[in-house]
Amino acid sequence: MGKRAFIFPGQGSQYVGMAKDLFENSVEAKEMILTAEEAIGVKISQIMFYGPEESLKQTDITQPAIFLHSVILSSIIRTLDFDMTAGHSLGEYSALVASKAIQFYDAVKLVRVRGEAMLQAGIDWKGTMAAIVGLDAEALNQICEIASKDGVVQCANFNSPGQIVISGSVEGVKSAMALAKDKGAKLVKELVVSGAFHSPLMESARTRLKQELDNTNFYDAKIPVYANVTAKPVQSKDEIKDLLNQQLTKPVRWEETIQNMINDGAVEFYEIGPGKVLQGLVKRINPDVKVFGIDKFSDVEKYL
Repeated sequence: MGKRAFIFPGQGSQYVGMAKDLFENSVEAKEMILTAEEAIGVKISQIMFYGPEESLKQTDITQPAIFLHSVILSSIIRTLDFDMTAGHSLGEYSALVASKAIQFYDAVKLVRVRGEAMLQAGIDWKGTMAAIVGLDAEALNQICEIASKDGVVQCANFNSPGQIVISGSVEGVKSAMALAKDKGAKLVKELVVSGAFHSPLMESARTRLKQELDNTNFYDAKIPVYANVTAKPVQSKDEIKDLLNQQLTKPVRWEETIQNMINDGAVEFYEIGPGKVLQGLVKRINPDVKVFGIDKFSDVEKYL
């Protein structure tokens, strides 16, 4: 028997109207949203359901919104068993709740602090990110090394074969973008982000998040969570905490994560949460595995 993996999306998957049908059709979803709003002191459902998009795009709102949407879904479909889990950046928090390593109420507060800390770090240390398509990791690591003389820049997300995101100071990223074009990258595109995520410019956010992590109860995960930082399964609560702290300044090794999950027996991947970003990445990493998405209430109904 092949194994089933749950994967959870990160920032960029949000959309106006997200989770509205869950709120309207499920008592549990409604209760979870109200609990989350009480925990973080923000009426986040209004922004999720009705926008404006500008507000939803603010990282301190985006992060709890995507987390909430994802965790509600994984809670409602609890009849669907899974053998392993992972999440892209922010999505790692959703994965940890699904695998019982952290309680929902604590996690939503943590995610809100993470969003605020990253937003603040982006204001204090102006940075940007860019997607590069058509160059391999080795070539891009070299490019970042050369461009580092102009400013901080490193690979931030190894998403799928030939799709890598770089992150750092505006000068460093612009310099690396120019070099990537010279080296024949198929696409070089600056991303609309509020900071240089997964780069050393997030160090101040990491310090703030660490305080919060230290004050939060973690448990050993019931189901292996493949961590962004190592791309390997983890279940020990201390290791989980440490990796979440490192995650803000280290790259997301997504391609390797999915590859390792497949090597460990995963044949079905369910993206739980808004959008289809991860389904696309998994298909590019390995077209042979089965990929499903659970986003809307109509998706949930198939498994009830």
